Amino acid sequence: MINSFLKKGTLSAFVAAAVLAVTVSANAATVFKSDPTALPGPIMIADEGNNRIVVVDPSGTPRWIFPQKGDLKPGQTFRTPDDVFLSPDGKSIIATESEHQMVSIIDIATKKITFEYGVADKGSRLKGYLNNPDDAMMLPDGRLIVADIKNCRILFIDPKTKKTTQLGTTGRCYHNPPKSFGSPNGAFPMQDGRFLVTEINGDWVSAMTLEGKVSWSVHAPGIAYPSDTNEISPDVYVTVDFSKPGAIIKFNSKGKLLWKYKPTGAAALDHTSLATGLPNGMIIANDDANHRVIVVDPKTKKIVWQYGHKGIKGTAAGYLNNPDGLELIPDSALANFKLS
Repeated sequence: MINSFLKKGTLSAFVAAAVLAVTVSANAATVFKSDPTALPGPIMIADEGNNRIVVVDPSGTPRWIFPQKGDLKPGQTFRTPDDVFLSPDGKSIIATESEHQMVSIIDIATKKITFEYGVADKGSRLKGYLNNPDDAMMLPDGRLIVADIKNCRILFIDPKTKKTTQLGTTGRCYHNPPKSFGSPNGAFPMQDGRFLVTEINGDWVSAMTLEGKVSWSVHAPGIAYPSDTNEISPDVYVTVDFSKPGAIIKFNSKGKLLWKYKPTGAAALDHTSLATGLPNGMIIANDDANHRVIVVDPKTKKIVWQYGHKGIKGTAAGYLNNPDGLELIPDSALANFKLS
């Protein structure tokens, strides 16, 4: 923003815009009396409805946005980022463009897309295609793991060769891992090297190895539409109900409910798609259709931090539009974003 205004030589316009941005951001950070100490560091948000990735600091200030003018090559598109995760070395972002039927790798320093898989806007089970991909992440060996929802498979993609392997049978959409999966919408790594698969059909969560050996499968308790289950401590898992009203729960490998957050009335969640634990014990979540990201204190069940205005979508600083993914940026990766 600063460069574009200075090139035009319109200092007054720049000052006005800066004041507006600060004002809106401040409103976003204080409208619910957000506590900046509740967030250990900046977070990266997949702002799906705005076709962008936004990095926001604990004060509620946007610090990094992709894409901006000049970031994409002529003819290149970046749409509907559904989830965003850092590569193991913290130098790249793996973005799932779910409705765009693509998975991309973005180099943080240059803000350029360095790898794409899928065919834009064309979901298919054919070779080289995806169909509603979700939660693409990079494994330590460099491969991408993708929950390919409508193809009902867990796909492994080698970015160097684009060769793929998979768990599940393409088009066979019922729970019988590793032979078949009921519309898997998440494949998250566990601390011991296994990973968690969330299946929409039948409300299943399974722990398995990368080779497909299943350790356990349980129903996420009291959830109608489970989404993006992940491990937050040994044998404690968090998942959300992508429904209205939505919910966030913790449970164990026996399927026992350990904690639940499901406010009602005006405070209700609306199609929450991802929640995860923070190092300080707080729970952070996308409240998608409410156009906000929230941090919940599990002890008080109160929102202690928020970015976005509940029920109001927008593009200005302090606003989101159907945020569908997030990740806390560790200190080791902050320098790659060139945050001052």
